Amino acid sequence: MLDMIIRGATLPDGRTNIDIGIKGGKITAAEPNLAAEAGQVIDATGRLVTPPFADAHVHMDSTLSLGLPRLNESGTLLEGIALWGELKPHLTVEAIYERAKKLCLWSIARGTLAIRSHVDICDDRLLAVEALTKLRRDMRDYLDIQLVAFPQDGYLRYANSAINLQRALDMGVDVIGGIPHFERTMEDGAESVKALMRIAADRGTRVDMHCDETDDPLSRHIETLAAETVRHGMQGRVAGSHLTSMHSMDNYYVSKLIPLIAEAGVGAIANPLINITLQGRHDTYPKRRGMTRVKELLAAGVNVAFGHDCVMDPWYSFGSHDMLEVASMGLHVGQLTSQADIKACFAAVTEAPAKILGLQNYGIAPGCDANLVVLQAADAFEAIRISAERLYVIRRGHVIAKAPPRESRVLLNGAEIAVDFTRANLG
Repeated sequence: MLDMIIRGATLPDGRTNIDIGIKGGKITAAEPNLAAEAGQVIDATGRLVTPPFADAHVHMDSTLSLGLPRLNESGTLLEGIALWGELKPHLTVEAIYERAKKLCLWSIARGTLAIRSHVDICDDRLLAVEALTKLRRDMRDYLDIQLVAFPQDGYLRYANSAINLQRALDMGVDVIGGIPHFERTMEDGAESVKALMRIAADRGTRVDMHCDETDDPLSRHIETLAAETVRHGMQGRVAGSHLTSMHSMDNYYVSKLIPLIAEAGVGAIANPLINITLQGRHDTYPKRRGMTRVKELLAAGVNVAFGHDCVMDPWYSFGSHDMLEVASMGLHVGQLTSQADIKACFAAVTEAPAKILGLQNYGIAPGCDANLVVLQAADAFEAIRISAERLYVIRRGHVIAKAPPRESRVLLNGAEIAVDFTRANLG
């Protein structure tokens, strides 16, 4: 007797009519016509069932702080940083915790069960570190939270960053971050990358740096990050987030840079919602899109993930932590419309970030953790197209969120017609 069977599922790899058996929080089988009984059966016939969504890049310490202390009128990255600096003296552990916990509830409802959150360490009180390490502990039965020590005001530029980084790591922060393009000079930026990579290599931690989040084509810190990854033998444990300057670089230089990133095994994390909003603000026309070269990175074999980055904070006023919205924006901005590209965009919010985070037992196969999402969609294409409803969200074999199928009703010539927006309605 199994604990649960999900019957008739379509999987992201295209397999159909798959029965998924679950016992003891693990997947025991994923095959057609599973001959078994279970305490709970979910009919997923014609529905896409996927491992949970994962957000490779978000800032939970600033989330849901929109309007505090005021709104970002210019819409620029630098005004957002200035606003966050104004808000910092007024932060409390309780306020950070409560806002971030609300985001966790949104995430669970959206089927996002793994989050990598950057946490600002350029506040000597380390209130955000205290709040988010507590939240990580309190929410561990529902989702995985990985924390990145992020020197928002610059590792070298802010006087106490080095001390605060050690304190944050000792408090349980998982990953080392950086922001080399915000240092005072290009040389300082490169030196910050080298210093942080030495610390990460010594401590055996992963690295995820905000890198080249600018329209300046001469901001090339990803080059240093990739070189240092090879120097320290940290292939597969390092990610560069944003990489937006690559959008403005000439093709010749990029033809050298992308193979270097691929050789180093550095993951790339684009943040489509934020990058398309913040970048290009100084352009008239033509106006740059701002997102990194996702298509070219994918073609070179680089593991590319998407992040939500901000949710209703000084940098971005919108969002509900819907990773399908992120995938859709990435698809549109990057003109990623081939069938292979669409699958890659779905992978960029599922398996790609799971790999960057180093999640264990992720997937749909015997032995994997029974963490699954049943979507009101026939496949990944449809899930992105309609931002499909998450009918069931399952964590370790237990349903932790559910929603009724989404349906609208149109009154036409006195008749009430159900409309559900899926291809089932096309006839």
